[in-house]
Amino acid sequence: MHHALAMLLAVSAVAVIATGAVGTLAEETEAPAPAKAQPVARVESCLSPADMRESVAEKRVIAPIAAIRAARQAYPRSEIQRASLCRHEDALVYVLTALRRDGQFVQVMVDAQSGQVHGQ
Repeated sequence: MHHALAMLLAVSAVAVIATGAVGTLAEETEAPAPAKAQPVARVESCLSPADMRESVAEKRVIAPIAAIRAARQAYPRSEIQRASLCRHEDALVYVLTALRRDGQFVQVMVDAQSGQVHGQ
């Protein structure tokens, strides 16, 4: 009896999802994507991890965690996948790759001296 009830519930759940009567939790709770999701301008070259550590140690740039925090404020509920310190227009910027909840990757550029997100 319990097995038959479990099968009935499983089949019902599949039928409801297949017909689109119920969306996923991500679809139901997803905030609209920010309008500022624009392609990042081309960077000239990126520093090696050793050069990045040296720049942070000499306090020429903010720490990568500060850039990650700035990117998370610009794109809440996103997961930072990668952070690189790169040269762009005679300055250093952090280029961060963020994975949004909707599955889209977004590149965020953060000024490495001020911590300001470009485009804001």
